Amino acid sequence: MTLSPFARPFYMMAKPVGAACNLACGYCYYQGAGKGVMSDEVLELFVRQYLESQANHEVLFTWHGGEPTLLPIAFYEKAMRLQKRYAGGHHIDNCLQTNGTLLTDDWCRFFHDNGWLIGLSIDGPEALHDAWRKDKRGEATHRQVMKAVEMLDRHEVMWNALSTVNSINGEHPREVYRFFKEIGCRYLQFTPVGGDITASLWGRFLCEVFDTWRKEDVGEVYVNIFEATLANYLGVTPGICAMSDMCGHVGVVEWNGDVYSCDHFVRPEHRLGNIRQQTIYEMMHSPQQQDFSQQKTSWLPQTCKACKWLFTCHGECPRNHQYLCEGYRMFFEHTKEFMNEMKDERYD
Repeated sequence: MTLSPFARPFYMMAKPVGAACNLACGYCYYQGAGKGVMSDEVLELFVRQYLESQANHEVLFTWHGGEPTLLPIAFYEKAMRLQKRYAGGHHIDNCLQTNGTLLTDDWCRFFHDNGWLIGLSIDGPEALHDAWRKDKRGEATHRQVMKAVEMLDRHEVMWNALSTVNSINGEHPREVYRFFKEIGCRYLQFTPVGGDITASLWGRFLCEVFDTWRKEDVGEVYVNIFEATLANYLGVTPGICAMSDMCGHVGVVEWNGDVYSCDHFVRPEHRLGNIRQQTIYEMMHSPQQQDFSQQKTSWLPQTCKACKWLFTCHGECPRNHQYLCEGYRMFFEHTKEFMNEMKDERYD
């Protein structure tokens, strides 16, 4: 099974280069707190405060962007030295999300030797991926990403596919799903592109992928939204924050030490402070963050509160303002028999 970084208690997503990236994906939403490089001072404060704030034995560090591999390997070696210094008995895991275009054998050796989990952004076969994911010169990137896949596999690095679902690849659900199977990927995360995909297309995509998965790959391939849906049937915290009953347990620390309530709400009104002046624990347990956490419920319209699928959707991510509801209802209706069967098997 894949690691579940979105499970409670709270965790922090680190943006060591902020929004800086070597690509110019057409659907990119992230502007963050600008572009810069996390200083040694901020890095040490982050590592120390984050570890001190965690009650659980296992602690997950997630390095995100922008593109975190714009920094040299030496930055992450330094981070690991700090993790060891401040571990305090914690078991520490690291994961990193990347577009893959800057990966080298040296990077992959580093990931393998230190047991890092890699989230690789890839949207499917070449034509579908390259429709949106281009570099700063407007050049296609799929071939570079496939070289990254080959290197990750050759060095036996653990990796998941992180695929957006948009108006282009969303029309080809089986082709997208089978592409990932063909390249040997067994852990898939699908995320709808806000504002680009329609609710009905999102629903059809999920249903067609589900039918293919159920027929061919149950127990062999893991799809994040299928696992999260089943988790809610079982009353277990899902591995997707959007499908949890509350927000507020996934904070962001930017390159300059600013902390925000959520990766999708890096806005002035959701800035909690800076780790130079306050601790991560204080900010993530502040009244402001508690209010943010409750807003997922308080923002729900009456149609959501009365919906029979609220127990498994929980209103989805507040950034989407429920515009994908039709698609989720389509998917939940389509999969209810399977989910109930799995639930019954669990409790038999």
